[in-house]
Amino acid sequence: MQEDAGPKLGRLALLRGSVRELLETRMRIRVVRSIDGSARTLVNRIMASAVRAFLVMILILMPSVILPGIGTDTRQMVALVALFAGALTFIEYNAEYPSLVEFRDGAPFNRIRYLMLLAIIVSLSMIAANDEASTTATRLFEAVGILIGHAMDFPYSPVRLATFMMGDDASPAQILDVRTAAGTAYFLSLLSLAFFVVILKSAGWPSTHNAFNVWVNLPTFEPTAGGDVIDRLERDARFNLALGFLLPFLIPSVLAIGTSGVSPLTLTSPQTLVWTISAWAFLPASLLMRGVAMGRIADMIRIKRDLNHTDDAPGPLLDREA
Repeated sequence: MQEDAGPKLGRLALLRGSVRELLETRMRIRVVRSIDGSARTLVNRIMASAVRAFLVMILILMPSVILPGIGTDTRQMVALVALFAGALTFIEYNAEYPSLVEFRDGAPFNRIRYLMLLAIIVSLSMIAANDEASTTATRLFEAVGILIGHAMDFPYSPVRLATFMMGDDASPAQILDVRTAAGTAYFLSLLSLAFFVVILKSAGWPSTHNAFNVWVNLPTFEPTAGGDVIDRLERDARFNLALGFLLPFLIPSVLAIGTSGVSPLTLTSPQTLVWTISAWAFLPASLLMRGVAMGRIADMIRIKRDLNHTDDAPGPLLDREA
């Protein structure tokens, strides 16, 4: 019996050593895979942040590239602004938690806003460039812009009010330039807003496949400020919708009343015209999109809260008695 126990103990020790070695090997593989996955995630996030920063820089530099006759000093100043905006974008998207950029993980909210602003800036730059360097493309943009401006220039429309920003000494050609730019920009903003609403309704934005962190996507929203979160989100949504609707009417009226009209030479300067009209059309559409998005998030939280209350509710009377 003792002679048989020796080989058995040896086989048990060998088996124990094999199991220990197998477990250690698997543990090392898991650690390596975890480190590799973390490194890959970090590299992907850095690359995505760099691409976004590059796209923002392209957006800011676009008017200086398209418009002719831009001086060296102006190009250097625009390049400095583009570099600063690109660095800010890279830091925001590369950080674990954002501090300014909203809906960082709520694609395609920011992508639609970026494409909207890019389309507005490129279109207005092409229209403004037609006066000094006329080409087939610039003439096409100007012709389409004139048609859109005439179609949207009716009494009490935002485009009609935008022409009131001009001073009394503005010539008909200068008013036509402003009306063309305002009509094109406002039409593109409305088109982008409609596209976002279609995405929200058809694709169920935000996507339910991935986790949607409300506090990460709304870094400027303070959840502990007081009051119910749903009520505050809905109140902010209504405020953004109202402000976004009224802003295209308020800006020209305030400028016309407060300053007796902007100097025609100031507003019809190509760079100033592009950025002023782009901001006039982009900011209201962005506020409207933000209001719609916050209303959607409030609905999501309400639905989630109702589901939690339903799960926590007691069952039938028979189950309670049991």
